[in-house]
Amino acid sequence: MKMLENEIITTKNVHLYYGQKEALKGINLNFKEKGIHALIGPSGCGKSTYLRTLNRMNDMIDNVKITGDIQLNGQDVYDEKMDLVELRTRVGMVFQQPNPFPFSIYDNVTYGLKMAGVKDKNILDEAVETSLKKAAIWDEVKDDLKKNALALSGGQQQRICIARLLANSPEVILLDEPTSALDPISTDKVEEMLLTLKDDYTCIMVTHNMQQASRISDTTSFFLDGNLIESDTTKTMFLNPKEKQTIDYLSGKFG
Repeated sequence: MKMLENEIITTKNVHLYYGQKEALKGINLNFKEKGIHALIGPSGCGKSTYLRTLNRMNDMIDNVKITGDIQLNGQDVYDEKMDLVELRTRVGMVFQQPNPFPFSIYDNVTYGLKMAGVKDKNILDEAVETSLKKAAIWDEVKDDLKKNALALSGGQQQRICIARLLANSPEVILLDEPTSALDPISTDKVEEMLLTLKDDYTCIMVTHNMQQASRISDTTSFFLDGNLIESDTTKTMFLNPKEKQTIDYLSGKFG
């Protein structure tokens, strides 16, 4: 598939099966570089399943079959020569529940770098400060970097996880309902942080919160029953949706 200018991920005719059940039914969806791209739809519509195809997280599930074409900057994500560690570094993922490792803030953020063989303390120190600042949590933890990350609040843990991901210099950040387990204040902080990150990273976010999508995303795609129903700029999607199913969903008639 030919990549169009400024598109970082293209997906064409993507089908996914859990055994005999077809969970994705021929998805065609592309993402431009940078910005925040929201995936919305009712529970079980396929949006999180689709998100996980982009860095092959579905490979971890038994009896999954995926067909179609998914490319990252012109590279076939499902090529047998694709290095999965490299792929998941380039396309990092933030989950619904914060999942910091059970050690210090510093060691959480530097984990990926150390696994890649980086030993220079100056480089590691700089990465920690830079990543924590980008994740909007540096001022809260800078004097306590030896503290166990599990002792932090849920919102702080989520931002530590994002800092850990940023330290590895990803091209794309996948976010699977990153604020659904957080309180409103923590949610606001994560949203504010994402608005600063979107100038440098491509952020693709699954959310059940339509208000959140309308607040912070640049484009929105609506999934239903494994199908992509509609995709457009967020302004157009919320003010002038074209498909009846989208209109019904946005008006709260289901899901």
